[in-house]
Amino acid sequence: MSQTQYPCAGCGANVEFAPGTNVLKCPYCGHETVLQQTGARVREHDFLQFTSLPRKPVATLAKHVFVCRNCGAQTESESISDRCRFCTAPVVAELNAQELVVPEAVLPFVLDKRALREALGEWAKSRWFAPSGLKKVSEAETAKSMYLPHWTYDSRTVTDYQGQRGEHYWVTETYTENGETKTREVQKTRWFHASGTVYYDFDDVLVTGTTKVTQKHLDELEPWPLPDSQAYRPEYLAGHETLRYDVEPETGLENAKGKMRPVIEAECRHDIGGDEQRVDNMHTQYNDVTFKLMLLPVWIACYLYAGKTYNIQVNGVTGEVAGERPYSALKIAMAILGALLAIAVIVGIYVATKR
Repeated sequence: MSQTQYPCAGCGANVEFAPGTNVLKCPYCGHETVLQQTGARVREHDFLQFTSLPRKPVATLAKHVFVCRNCGAQTESESISDRCRFCTAPVVAELNAQELVVPEAVLPFVLDKRALREALGEWAKSRWFAPSGLKKVSEAETAKSMYLPHWTYDSRTVTDYQGQRGEHYWVTETYTENGETKTREVQKTRWFHASGTVYYDFDDVLVTGTTKVTQKHLDELEPWPLPDSQAYRPEYLAGHETLRYDVEPETGLENAKGKMRPVIEAECRHDIGGDEQRVDNMHTQYNDVTFKLMLLPVWIACYLYAGKTYNIQVNGVTGEVAGERPYSALKIAMAILGALLAIAVIVGIYVATKR
C-alpha cells in the first residue's frame, strides 16, 4: 500500500496540519510550510453511474499497513490516516479509487488544543449537578483529533401524494350546568379528499459514514459549515486520525431518504392547505441523484469517573460540545435538601402570619 509522510524542511521530522491555519507545522522546530492552492474543485458524482462500476464491499477490504519512514515500524490500521504506533509520526494512506470511494471534500480543523480546552471548560461549567472533578475534562490531554467520513446527497424529487384537507367550522351546542341551560361554541372539522404533486430539490443531505461513533452525539454537533469545506488533499489529514467509512453509499442513500421524507411530507401538507392536513401516502421519485464523500473534523475526548468512561465529542470547527456526563449524587441530595428547607421556611412564615 502506498502512503505519504511530510518531512520538515527544517529538521527532517514529520510535519502536521495545524488547525485554524493553512500550513503544515513541525511539532519540534516549529517550521511551517504553507499549503499552496491546487485549483482542485469539489465534485458531485452521479449515483446511478457509480452503482454500475465494479467495487469491493468495504467490509472485505484489508487493513492498511503503514510502514513508517521515520522508524521503519509497521502499523496496521483501518483508518486512512493515523500515527505510527512506535514513534507517533503521522502517516496518510494514498487511496485506491478502484477499491474505496475517495473523499471529494474535507472540512479542515479550526480548533486547536487550546481552543478545545476552552470549549470543554465552558461545557463542564454549564453541567448542573456534575461532580466537581468534571472540570478535569477541560484538560483534554488525551483528546484525539479525528476526521469522520460523511456522505452528502443531492436529489431533485417529485412526489405524488394522497391525503385529506381539514377545514374548521363552529357549531353551537346546548348543555346543562347546575340546572341552568347554557350554550357554547364547539370547533368541528370537515375533511375533503386531496391529492397532488410536489417538487423539492435537496442539496447536501448529510449522512454519517461510520458506525464507530455515537450517532446521537454526532447529530448534536450540527450544523456544520459545509460551504467552508475544501477539495480533498491528504495534507489536511497529516497528524489527525481519519476513519475509513463503513457505511456503504447505497445504505447512506437510504438513510438520506429517511431525512428527506419529513421535509417532503411538510411540502405535501403545505400543498394541501386548509386548517389541518392528513397525508395518507406519498410516492417519491428521486431524480438526478448525486453524492460525494467528505471528511468532518471532530475532537474525541473521554472522562473517567467512578470507574465508568464517558465519551465527549467536539465539533472541530464551531466548538459545539456533545456527550455523556456523570451526576453527583451528593450535589443532587444537597439540592433536594435545600429545596425542602426553603419550602419549610416559606410554610413557617405563612403559618406565623396567620396567627
